[in-house]
Amino acid sequence: QVHLVELGGGLAQPGGSLRLSCEVTSEIKINAMGWYRQAPGKQRELVASISSSGTTYYPGSSKGRFTISRDNVKNTVYLQMNSLKPEDTGVYYCNAKFGLVADAWGQGTQVTVSS
Repeated sequence: QVHLVELGGGLAQPGGSLRLSCEVTSEIKINAMGWYRQAPGKQRELVASISSSGTTYYPGSSKGRFTISRDNVKNTVYLQMNSLKPEDTGVYYCNAKFGLVADAWGQGTQVTVSS
């Protein structure tokens, strides 16, 4: 019912930028969407979220550096990442919430920040 495909990612130098996109195919209404990161040996953590009305949330680690946005016409969610740090390295997953408690995940895209 809900299919997510992440694009972007790759290698960036510290202080650099990357842009991720998440293309959404859905037969039902999507509520909030978010980007999560899973670093090696760590739990998956939220880096940004956006509600259906456009309200955004950023935890402390990404606040001021990352920007999440959504294009409801293209059914795409973006994550602009600036001032990247080595600790931003990990697999980034797109998440979509729908219904009461259901959610769907993309396949993930690798982001590596290294000089």
